[in-house]
Amino acid sequence: MAAGVSFEGVFPILVTPFDEKENVDLESFVRVVRFMAEIGVDGVTILGVLGESNRMVDSEREQLIMAAVAAADGRIPVVVGTSHKGTQATRYLSLMAESLGAAAVMVTPSKEAVPNEERIFDYFRKVAEEITIPIVLQDHPGSTEVHMSVPLILRMVSEIPRIACIKQEAPPTPARIAALISGMKDRRVPVLTGLGALYGIFDLERGSSGYMTGFAFPEVLIAMVKAVRAGRMDAAWELYRRFLPLIVFEQQPGIAVRKEIYRLRGLIQGNRVRHPGAGLAASAGEQLLALLDRVLPCVDITKPLAL
Repeated sequence: MAAGVSFEGVFPILVTPFDEKENVDLESFVRVVRFMAEIGVDGVTILGVLGESNRMVDSEREQLIMAAVAAADGRIPVVVGTSHKGTQATRYLSLMAESLGAAAVMVTPSKEAVPNEERIFDYFRKVAEEITIPIVLQDHPGSTEVHMSVPLILRMVSEIPRIACIKQEAPPTPARIAALISGMKDRRVPVLTGLGALYGIFDLERGSSGYMTGFAFPEVLIAMVKAVRAGRMDAAWELYRRFLPLIVFEQQPGIAVRKEIYRLRGLIQGNRVRHPGAGLAASAGEQLLALLDRVLPCVDITKPLAL
C-alpha cells in the first residue's frame, strides 16, 4: 500500500507526556516511540484523542511529529491525527504532517449543526486532494458525535483512493466491521479496531485486520493478532479473558488511567493530563495497582511482556 503502510497488525495510539507545568515532555515521548518499535508494533499513531490533540498548538504538533519520525528512524511508520473542525485547517495539518515525514494521517469528521453526509464526503475528498500519503478514516462517534452510515463509508472507500484504512469505533463494532468488509466490492481496505480493544476479540472474529488503539500493553494485542492469524482462536480468547479486566478499567472516561500505566511502565516521567482534562484520583490509582497485581502478579511491567 502507499507509503509502505500495510495497516495490518497493531498501531498503538500514543499518549502525549507533559511535565508538571503541562509542557510537552519530548524526552518521554521519544522513549515511548522507541519502546513501541522495540516490541514489534506495525506502526504508531500520534495526536489522536488519547494524545490530547485538541489541547495542542501547531508548534507543539510540529515538535511531536518531528520527534516521533526521528525516534521511529524508519523502523515503523508514524500515523498522525490531523482532524480539525474546519476542512481548510485539516488540509493544513495534513500537509504539515506529510512534510514532516508522517507515513499517513488519521482523519475524522466534526459535528455540524445540521448533519449532512454529502459534506462529510466532500470534507474527506478535499483533504485527500491535498496530500500524497494515505488517510485512515476514523469512525469514532464517541468523541465526534458524528454518526457515519455504512453506505457513506463504503462510498468514500470506493471513490476516494487516498483512504487506505478504516478505524472502526462505532458500536456495535463487530457488526459494522462485518458490514464494511462484505460491502467493499471493487476496492478493499483494512479495518482496524479501536475503543481500547474493548470488543477486540469479537472484532477480530468478524475480520478486523488488527488494532489501532491505546491499550497500554500492546504486546497483548500483538499476541492476539498473531494467534488469530495462526488459527489459534483458543489462545486469542485466553489472552482476551486474562487482560479484559485491565482493558475495561482503562476504558473509563478520560485518559488518566492509561497515562498512569505508561508511567508505571517507566515510559513517561509523569501522568499529567493537560487542563481541563482530569488527573488520576488517588482511589483509582490504588485500584489500578491492585488490578495490575492480579492480572500480572510478580511481573516487571517496565520490561516488554513475554506472552
